[in-house]
Formats: sequence, C-alpha cells, structure tokens
Amino acid sequence: MNVLFAGTPEFACPSLRWLIEQPDIHIQAVLTQPDRPAGRGRKLTPSPVKQLAVSAGLEVLSPTSLKSDDIQSELRALRPDLLITAAYGLLLPQAVLDLPKHGCWNLHASLLPRWRGASPIQQAILAGDAETGISLMQMDAGLDTGDVLLMRATDIQPDETAGELQTRLSELAANTLAEGLQALQQNQLIAARPQDDKQSTHAPLIRKADAQIDWSLSAEILAQQIRAYNPWPVSHGALEDEPVRIFSAQALSNRTHEQLPGTILGDASDHHLLVGCGQGVLQIDEIQSPGKRRMASADWLRARASRR
Repeated sequence: MNVLFAGTPEFACPSLRWLIEQPDIHIQAVLTQPDRPAGRGRKLTPSPVKQLAVSAGLEVLSPTSLKSDDIQSELRALRPDLLITAAYGLLLPQAVLDLPKHGCWNLHASLLPRWRGASPIQQAILAGDAETGISLMQMDAGLDTGDVLLMRATDIQPDETAGELQTRLSELAANTLAEGLQALQQNQLIAARPQDDKQSTHAPLIRKADAQIDWSLSAEILAQQIRAYNPWPVSHGALEDEPVRIFSAQALSNRTHEQLPGTILGDASDHHLLVGCGQGVLQIDEIQSPGKRRMASADWLRARASRR
C-alpha cells in the first residue's frame, strides 16, 4: 500500500513510527509544517515529525499551503492509495482529498463529534470530561466533520495534565491506525458512521491569554485549567502582586475561607501553598517565579519567607 503521511507535533510520531515499521506499507512522502523558530534563540527548528521522517530516510514535503497547483501536481504524481493525517495543522482542499484511492484518514484526539477543532485534549480536561479517545475519521472538506471509521475511548485520570494525556492518546492513535489499516487490507473495514452535528462541540485554538488565572473562579475550575494548560501555555497570573506560573494544583472544594480571592492562606505546617478562590481553596503543588526554576510549593514558601 502506498501511503502519504501528514503530521507535525509529537502526537503524530507514534503513528508515523508504526507505519515505518510495516514491511507491506510504502511511505511515499511525509507532509509536515515548515520549520518554525523555537527556544530562546528563536532558531528555525524542524517539527518532531520531520525529525523522525528524516532519520528514517523518508522524503519530506513542507508546503505552506496545499492549495497551489504545484504541490497538488506533485502529490497527484505519487498516486497514493491513502493519505493519513494526525495533527497536521493545514487544511486539505477537496482536490487533495480526492487524490488517494481510499481517500484521506484523520486521527483526531477526541470522541467525535465532541471537541472538533484544534485543542480537543485541553478542552476535554477544561470541561471535566470523564473520558476521551481517538476517532479515526474519513476526511471531508469540513472541520473534523467526516464519517467515523473507528473510535477507541480511554478514561481521563483525575490529576492528568494535557501533556500526559496527549502522550497516552498518541499511542492509542497509533494502535487505532494499525487496527484500521489491517481491516482495510483484509477488506473487513466496517462502514463509516456519520457524525451527529447536533451533538458537536468546538475546540478552538489555545492562546497564551487563555491561561491567565482568574482567582474569582472556583478552585475546581482553576485546577482543571492548570492541568489543561500544562505543558503550554501554562497557567499564569499574580499571587499577591507577584507574577507566577502554576504547573500543578489540587482543588480543596469543601474548604472555605473569608479572604479575597487570590489571597495566600495561612498554614501551620508551612508545607502547602493554599490560595483562596471564588469558591473553595486551591492547593498549589508546583510553581515558578520569574527568572527562577520550577519548584515545589514548600520551597517557594520558604524562599518567600526569606525575602521578608
């Protein structure tokens, strides 16, 4: 089977790695987004998918768009049987969707039609969903609106961050892709199931401003936000006028206080950083001040006390 693969972040790597290991699958080329500036030096850096593809000796294509006649002619000449995408980041126009013999498949990190869009993992945590999963979808011209071929679910753990959940889902995506391709090769792929648009929810692109902490919210909502925005963009805000970034925290929803939201509450043991919220108390476990390393809240409290 001749396959094109399109993906960009680390999430897509397990699926590409599985394809590379299959002797009966020929990866004609890998599509990924162009190199982007990264790090303090803002040096142009290839995507994780590009790094994996290059190490495997695969041809890499990095167009800024798939709408041009040149890239479409190049893909058409390959005559692919299937194009597989996983967090690619570029829209596939109808002319590209029509190229492969078996069309285009997408590995989407949600239980469609819930959380269509760019941030399904974060939105599932923000909403307090009990489960999420991978949907293997037959792509159409809409945004994650295609018929679903396979769907595999997994529970979201109570303390799981978006980064941790993404790692698990990336492996589940590879397993789901393997299941789908094996069924296709054996002519046993079940009929695709249309999505119910009335049940759809949207997962917009996450921006840094979304992670600004509002202490007037409940401790439960803030704890979900902190998990959802780890590892990026990381929940940030002011804690008694000191800028901080918060990486992990727990909601003490049954605990009450009479202070203004955002006030550090006293603790006799001095081992926990407790902050009053609009409802309940947030126990912060890992925190970072400007120019400092990430640290446990107990260390942050001791450093704060020494400055006074």
